[in-house]
Amino acid sequence: MQHPKLRDQKRLLVREPYPLNEIPDEIIYSIGGYFVFLLYAGRNDISGDDWGNAFADAIGGTHLGSPLGIADVIREKMAWSMKTVKNADPFSASSVRIISGRCSPDYSYGITDPHDDVEKTGRAVLEIWNERVNIATEEYSPVRNCVLIRSNDLKSFCLFEEDCHRFRTADYTWEANKNGNLIGIEKSTGITRFTWQPHGSQFTIHTTVPDNARKFTLRHPDPLKKDDILEKIGFDSSWLTFTNN
Repeated sequence: MQHPKLRDQKRLLVREPYPLNEIPDEIIYSIGGYFVFLLYAGRNDISGDDWGNAFADAIGGTHLGSPLGIADVIREKMAWSMKTVKNADPFSASSVRIISGRCSPDYSYGITDPHDDVEKTGRAVLEIWNERVNIATEEYSPVRNCVLIRSNDLKSFCLFEEDCHRFRTADYTWEANKNGNLIGIEKSTGITRFTWQPHGSQFTIHTTVPDNARKFTLRHPDPLKKDDILEKIGFDSSWLTFTNN
């Protein structure tokens, strides 16, 4: 759809590299190439930083050294919050639990006993998340979550995006589960949407995998061997200098 013409259009219009969750093949190819590079160098897993670097490289963006709110990768005035999780079968996963940072009601609100008033603690957790979204959206818009589900053997991948948004605290009720963690339940559906762990203050969002998620497999290269690398760069005894203390 064509953008409407506005007097302040130059300030507001953002050139999105592609529509939400319609990730082009060429970006997938670039991401796959970055992963092959890591595997060839001997890596046996893909970290969150690796994922941010791979995506930033693919879209011509910048992977921030420290997130701004929830913004990890930026391109012009647009931002992405990068998440990756492992799953035995990414192609059949219908939902995933996305670790979304540490939310400390004690630090932010002075709530020293999170189980004393579970509803109050749950609201505080969501407000901390909402404030991180506010920080990101003050500088960037739109802000998207970009989620990579990777198989244990790093051969199968599922990739999708979703808009990053605030949560209305009134839409959820909270209770403690058998492990002592707090779970946020959507009132209208009865579905668990969040988990918060008092030990470590880890906040997890339960996310549905969309039907149009991009799915792909990756062939692994034979990893480099140490002796091959040393021979290629011409390593010999002259590279070492011994000193006496």
